[in-house]
Amino acid sequence: MAQNVGKSVRRLDGYDKVTGKTQYLDDIDIPGCWYATALRSDIPYGKIKKITYDTNLNWDQVVTCDYKDIPGLNRTTFLTQDQLILADDTVRHPGEAIILIAAPTKELAEEAKKNIQIDFEELTPVLTIDESKKKENIIWGDDNIQSKYHIIKGDIQKGFEEADFIVEDRYETGFHEHLYIEPNAIAALPREDGGIMVMGSLQCPYYVLKSLKIIFDCDETKINVRQTPMGGAFGGKEDYPSLTAAYVALLTKKSGKPVKMVYSREEDIQVTTKRHPSVMTHKTGVKKDGTLTAMQIDVDFEGGAYSTMSPVVLSRGVIHAAGPYKCEHVESKAQCYATNKVPSGAYRGFGVPQTCFAMEMHLDKVAETIGMTPAEIRAKNCVHVGDTLSTTQKLRESVAAETCLNKALEETNFTQKWQEYKNQEPKNNVKKGIGISLYMHGGAFTGSGEAIMKTEAGLRLNKDGTISVLTGCTDMGQGAHTVLPQIAADALGVSMSLMRCETPDTAIVPDSGPTVASRTTMIIGKVMQKCAPGFIDKIFSFVAKKHDVKKESLTIKDDVIYSHDEKIAAFTFVGQKYYEAHGEFRSIERYELPKWVKWDAAKHLGDAYPAYSWACDVAEVSVDVDTYEVTVDKMTLAFDIGKAINPLLLEGNIEGGTLQALGWCLMETSDFKNGKPTHDRLQTYIIPTVKDTPEWNTKIIEDEFSEGPRGAKGVGELPLDGGAPAIANAIYNAVGVRITSLPITPEKIFASLNDPRLR
Repeated sequence: MAQNVGKSVRRLDGYDKVTGKTQYLDDIDIPGCWYATALRSDIPYGKIKKITYDTNLNWDQVVTCDYKDIPGLNRTTFLTQDQLILADDTVRHPGEAIILIAAPTKELAEEAKKNIQIDFEELTPVLTIDESKKKENIIWGDDNIQSKYHIIKGDIQKGFEEADFIVEDRYETGFHEHLYIEPNAIAALPREDGGIMVMGSLQCPYYVLKSLKIIFDCDETKINVRQTPMGGAFGGKEDYPSLTAAYVALLTKKSGKPVKMVYSREEDIQVTTKRHPSVMTHKTGVKKDGTLTAMQIDVDFEGGAYSTMSPVVLSRGVIHAAGPYKCEHVESKAQCYATNKVPSGAYRGFGVPQTCFAMEMHLDKVAETIGMTPAEIRAKNCVHVGDTLSTTQKLRESVAAETCLNKALEETNFTQKWQEYKNQEPKNNVKKGIGISLYMHGGAFTGSGEAIMKTEAGLRLNKDGTISVLTGCTDMGQGAHTVLPQIAADALGVSMSLMRCETPDTAIVPDSGPTVASRTTMIIGKVMQKCAPGFIDKIFSFVAKKHDVKKESLTIKDDVIYSHDEKIAAFTFVGQKYYEAHGEFRSIERYELPKWVKWDAAKHLGDAYPAYSWACDVAEVSVDVDTYEVTVDKMTLAFDIGKAINPLLLEGNIEGGTLQALGWCLMETSDFKNGKPTHDRLQTYIIPTVKDTPEWNTKIIEDEFSEGPRGAKGVGELPLDGGAPAIANAIYNAVGVRITSLPITPEKIFASLNDPRLR
């Protein structure tokens, strides 16, 4: 049997990327292509009174579209259909598109945009969660609440009565910009059959297709959506590309020309979705021995002008809000409020980084209140097999919270350092600190989502005898198009040299669901294993008939097919002969959710996810007592992901996601003026560079999940969940003030150190 899983196989797309051969959308020369731009609102909320086209411009040179040019529904289609493609008579956030323009050159398109004047009647905007909660100005639905959940486990009052101490606090996080290397970029091309091909930097081809079908009031035969190589996404190209795809497709339909739209960095930051800002409160009951008796958690997210992905982001956030801890009595409430800002949307972690930040910071405060160390209170309360989470889900297997905790503590000598750094005197104007976080992340869609999705994927025999993985799941840099072939190759019994991964195109690959929710390896990998037997049976049946041998005698060794010990032929040679005789064939299978998964969506109780991945971060920091700058010296990361399919890619995911968490924690500030981001370029929106990168000590733990491919679980989002609270807790250990809002800037530390209430 071939052995590809567990090896750091080189990325299939690696050579082309490091040599510069890979072409991203802006690199692709499309003959006869026109260039698109959008005239957008510069106010947060108002009525469109008048649109004037300057007669000094020859408008025959360009094509324009407004909402009246949309043949179907003027809405994107996600969980709801509330977001407009183009503003009608009202604009609801800065940057909302009103008029689309395409021209043979970028310069002419931009010139045309300057020659359109829009007069607004400005309305009073809602710009904060607090303003939205007051309901003095209703901008969404009847109460400005885009979604809400209420989880009840046990009896919260009873839990507080059993407590010796009650600890309360409030935690806040702000917007978080994806800042992928490649801005949003999509093109539309007219097809010879009258349809349209859309291609670009997008995570979820079938999401875009679904939306375009409704916008154009047509079926999938008229549109196909193709992913081009992506320079990053992190969730930011899950929902937003449906808008840009609609823009270029509308302009192509009207002009008959190929149309490309590539955002500038400033435009991308100003108009695309962000991580949801949050305000969270915790009230926790605890006994003297550290036993948690009650958790009352309230979560408020800011959703922006449209709900987009907010209902499911909020859902995942509140499901994880009580962390990986045993507690008999939990009540969690969550609400997402509308404001007149760009919609909040999907971002790696999908609501969990916010609630994990609050939980892990608060647990340190609880520990301090009762005289325990951060390590002790986590060890006392972390879940094991047989325990239940806040949704009442009973954990059946692959529960490595304690293993991750112990590994991280062992690697760092945590408790000794933590005690040493308390009340320290600065050395060379620096104070050291160490902090910890313990956390989890559910893989796959919540509850019965995977059963509803009906995910499909497959394997295809190619003309040259190689094998292609067919999946709608995309590779945005995380390595999915290497990991999935690894799983498939082992299931088939062949080497990676025979494997390919087809470019996701809705005209070619089946609907595998979106590339989100830490689901790709666990879900699509499982489907790969289901596809392999049927594929091999087809090949072996062909060989048995052609060579007059029994099918049961056939095996594959070193990519050669044998009958017992007799060599028949190389696998690729057999594949070519099969193709010559019968043409291409595919083995397509569907994912089946484990039968034991039971979920009450209304109450948010039951088996939220088939499996959880677990992690423990320990951050070691230095704080300059003159400038209050924080340097993260070292991050120790203990991660259980079931099975490491490709260890090197896995480490890259873990360390890259943790570095994003570092930036969110310490330096990424998204301030707004009249609803519009003021930090809209790399000079003002600061992210970590190589100089900010800490020393990594990454430890992979493999507590395999029986329902995962070779035992694997998800990893994509987990690394961003726990970095911020570990760093924040380390800062507290160093300087003695607990900063409960992100980002933790030198200015906040200085102000807190001079506020006697916080010392």
